[in-house]
Amino acid sequence: MVGLVLLGLTAAATGIWFQWQQTRRCLDFYGPVAARRISKAPLVELLLLRPGTGVGRMAAHTRVDVSQALGLIHLRRGLVEDANFVWADGEATAGPPPAARLPAAAWDVALVFSESAAEAAGRTTLVIDFDRQEGALATVGQPGRIRLGRIGTGLEKWINSTLSQLPNPEKPGF
Repeated sequence: MVGLVLLGLTAAATGIWFQWQQTRRCLDFYGPVAARRISKAPLVELLLLRPGTGVGRMAAHTRVDVSQALGLIHLRRGLVEDANFVWADGEATAGPPPAARLPAAAWDVALVFSESAAEAAGRTTLVIDFDRQEGALATVGQPGRIRLGRIGTGLEKWINSTLSQLPNPEKPGF
């Protein structure tokens, strides 16, 4: 009996360690609150962006609630796994995120993860640039960005597929 309990505790500790190893860089990049929100927030919106009226400003020209979209659970998981991104040193698992800012017009879409529609403080907004060479992701209000790695193509396909299921589908044209 004691052996089974020890085996169970060892397996649990190994699972926790393994999970931490897969997500530690994303947790550092997003912060624990934002990472939790990306993984579990009940309200998720997709915004198609365009240059706004002020310098360095973006505006959403299309806003879609994607909280119930097919594949969102997999996307959430992918957004917090280190191996899905290319970090500053070119490796998917090492190095700090680049600090250089992209111009506001570079960002194509945003994903907004919210605790509720009315609570602005309970939001995490990720902006995404689908540039073919150096696609990137950043968190609004936080420094740094990470390059899209293997998540880039799947993320773009998911967005296009989700938008094509709308009554009047928007063609983002990344």
